[in-house]
Amino acid sequence: MSLREEHPDHPGLADAPAIVAEALARATAQAPARPTGVRWRLFLLLLVLVTVNYVDRGSISVALPIIQKEFALSPELVGLLLSAFFWTYALMQVPVGWLIDRFGPRKVVTASCVGWGAATAASGMAGGFLSMFIARAAIGVTEAGVMPAGGKLNALWMHSKERGRGATILDAGAPLGAGVGGILITWLIAATGGWRMSFVIAGIATVVLGALIWWYVRDNPRDHRAVNAAEAEYLEASHAAEDAEAAAAGSTSKRGLLPYLRFRSFWAMCFGWLGFNGVFYGLLTWGPLYLAQAKHFNLSSIGWSTFVIFGAGFVGEILGGALADRLRARGHGANLVMRSLLGVSSLIVAGGLVGVTVVGDPITAVALLSVVLFFLRWVGLFWAVPATLGGRTNAGVLGGAMNLSGNIAGFVTPIAVGLIVGATGGYTWALLYFVGSAIIMGISVLTLDYSRRLPV
Repeated sequence: MSLREEHPDHPGLADAPAIVAEALARATAQAPARPTGVRWRLFLLLLVLVTVNYVDRGSISVALPIIQKEFALSPELVGLLLSAFFWTYALMQVPVGWLIDRFGPRKVVTASCVGWGAATAASGMAGGFLSMFIARAAIGVTEAGVMPAGGKLNALWMHSKERGRGATILDAGAPLGAGVGGILITWLIAATGGWRMSFVIAGIATVVLGALIWWYVRDNPRDHRAVNAAEAEYLEASHAAEDAEAAAAGSTSKRGLLPYLRFRSFWAMCFGWLGFNGVFYGLLTWGPLYLAQAKHFNLSSIGWSTFVIFGAGFVGEILGGALADRLRARGHGANLVMRSLLGVSSLIVAGGLVGVTVVGDPITAVALLSVVLFFLRWVGLFWAVPATLGGRTNAGVLGGAMNLSGNIAGFVTPIAVGLIVGATGGYTWALLYFVGSAIIMGISVLTLDYSRRLPV
């Protein structure tokens, strides 16, 4: 007698696989789905975007020893040329921040990629100082939307407990691009026989990246085909909690910049980013020439040294963001975490720069500059501040205002360093200028209130 015949009212062994499969299907249907990780993949794409941004932005600094000789430029004209990008870049920050809040970051970033790719390629065709100045100014206009849009996407796509990592993943493209750019541009110059074709190739790659951004980025997580309901609900719950807390504090999320001008934290945000960029842009624009003239490095050594220095900044920024989010997850308050981390970083940056002024050995100077960049890039956490102070509604325009302040240092610093080097014949006082910027940064990061949205 078979088992089925012996127990006619019970399922037999032959039915067991079907029963198990049905039970597993029911359990799977009842279990809550895990949130997808689309937000992290999106921010890795933004990391690539900002990396390419800084490759293009810093390419002129790497090729500058050759360009300066070809165009017969004095130190003062070099400083003016290096500042061309920052004038237009800074002036566009607040307008482009408004455009991001009005039309969404996806459209602005895509248009930005296409425009700055074309302008970078055009800079490779410059015939002298004036045409190169115009091309660099055009790159400034077209690149202006990238970082404020990234800050807006951090507000839209990241949980409040993840924005430290979101901010530093976004901003880590700056030192990574500067470091990779040093190697990539020097390799392209060697491979193509000159700096011009390397700029054209970089521009074409940027336009291709713009198409990828349009294909993958969305302004709302629910609009992304790969985001499941669990991830969307996870983010929306965080946004709802922030909105409720802001409403209790009297915030009405009015659009615009003017209401924020009366708050100390707004100005601390702006001056902190100004001080930060006084150091970073100074090293980005004049660092390769400093290594060539003060430390007598050749083009290959400049490329590798730039990679080491700014690569240390990339590692420091990623670790700083992870450390900040971990401390927040352990229950430490936003002010304690941010003021402690960024205060320590400011102190080490200022001390490291003083050290560079007194050491003569070029390898030691590179090592000290690597330490400076490692801790300086912790301040990339500032890209979470626009969302903290202004919420999702005004994250774009506040990010634009912050970046405007930072890029005032962007166009002042190259000119100031050019005047200092031209007047003194050396770099000691230029490095002390960077120390002053680090002090401004340190005061600001300790003044800002990171714990609440401003009541606007």
